[in-house]
Amino acid sequence: MLTKRIIPCLDIKDGRTVKGVNFVGLRDAGDPVELAKRYSEEGADELVFLDITATKEKRKTLIDLVKRISKEINIPFTVGGGIKSVEEIGDILRAGADKVSLNSAIVKNPPLITEASARFGSQAIVAAVDAKRKNPGWEVYIKGGSEPTGLDAIEWMQQTESLGAGEILLTSMDRDGTKSGFDIDLLYKVNQLVTIPVIASGGAGTIDHCVDAITRGNADAVLAASIFHFREIEISELKSSMKTSGIPVRYPAY
Repeated sequence: MLTKRIIPCLDIKDGRTVKGVNFVGLRDAGDPVELAKRYSEEGADELVFLDITATKEKRKTLIDLVKRISKEINIPFTVGGGIKSVEEIGDILRAGADKVSLNSAIVKNPPLITEASARFGSQAIVAAVDAKRKNPGWEVYIKGGSEPTGLDAIEWMQQTESLGAGEILLTSMDRDGTKSGFDIDLLYKVNQLVTIPVIASGGAGTIDHCVDAITRGNADAVLAASIFHFREIEISELKSSMKTSGIPVRYPAY
């Protein structure tokens, strides 16, 4: 079995790391460059940077900040937010990112996944899906979680794989920032239907939540923000507990 990954997430607004609950009520969580360097040194497997207001503000991702972060870390780095074209994807990758995360742009223009995967390789293209429960399933939201699309989230994730995405970053909007645990039902259902890696996002509050996302939800990685930003859980502590639970991790840390 491949090792499972621990991925801190930097949600960026106005050049600062922020964190909210259910995509609202944002509070400052620190300098993104300092946090990125800390996570790299503490043994995170990857890092995700999301410019969360770029799409709503109709502007490009903060490339200068991407460059500054990439110089401070030695782990794979995914960047998302406001990226709309193959040209912009190239700019982000040249700035130091290893992967790009696409959400609003691919919902509006699904062939962008295929075009980008052909140009840069599917391993560099992450389909980000913000899903909110809408019985009997889940609906896809875009523009930083502010706009419903009417798309069924499970069907959409299957489509992103068929179009060439190499990975899915799946965020439960219902669980985001609540620290009440990942949406295991959502994770399990999509992992029954896709073969590409799925990163679990939204709801991490305890070590057990992260373990459950992998052992019960079949996630390939767990992404979290506030529990790491505010040192509620140390990455080394989480990896040690996952290893004890029989989950293969890259351990000890870098």
